[in-house]
Amino acid sequence: YMCSLSLFHYSEYLVTAINNPRSLSLDSFLLNHSFEYNLAALSSWVEFTLEKFLFPELKQITWLSTVGLLMVIFGDCLRKAAMLTAGSNFNHIVQNEKSETHTLVTSGVYGWFRHPSYVGWFYWSIGTQVLLCNPVCVVGYTLASWRFFRERIEEEEITLIHFFGEEYLEYKRKVPSGLPFIKGVKVEL
Repeated sequence: YMCSLSLFHYSEYLVTAINNPRSLSLDSFLLNHSFEYNLAALSSWVEFTLEKFLFPELKQITWLSTVGLLMVIFGDCLRKAAMLTAGSNFNHIVQNEKSETHTLVTSGVYGWFRHPSYVGWFYWSIGTQVLLCNPVCVVGYTLASWRFFRERIEEEEITLIHFFGEEYLEYKRKVPSGLPFIKGVKVEL
């Protein structure tokens, strides 16, 4: 678990350094992502510790931990593939102004999902809790991540429609968001 957590944050910084060095800062590690992110991590550690003492057999379900590890690997690989595919178009902060070099990326993993970096992070975060056999945090992480990404996708898609107009709307019609029950911003014609 600690290795996957460390690798996730280190590789966020590393891929940003490769793709978009102008936006590189200590924030690129995403360690201070938000109060909610830090609270979720703390909750995870508390749940694991309490259950380890109260229900040690719950923490020894090897097949479940293996499923969690596979989710973590899949999610992190998908997220990094999205970052690398988007290149300098990827930024940790939703951009409000379109730069001259900003293009709509629809190839690679963006041909599978409109928001592959969010899909990757979603499954990575839930996978960390499956890996730890943390049933309370599995539910909590799923609900909190889903809500966060639903709001983030709606915010981002408004910007993308503003930037790319019909080109983005056509892409949106063809490619799913990638997250369960999240269709993105509703557009009325």
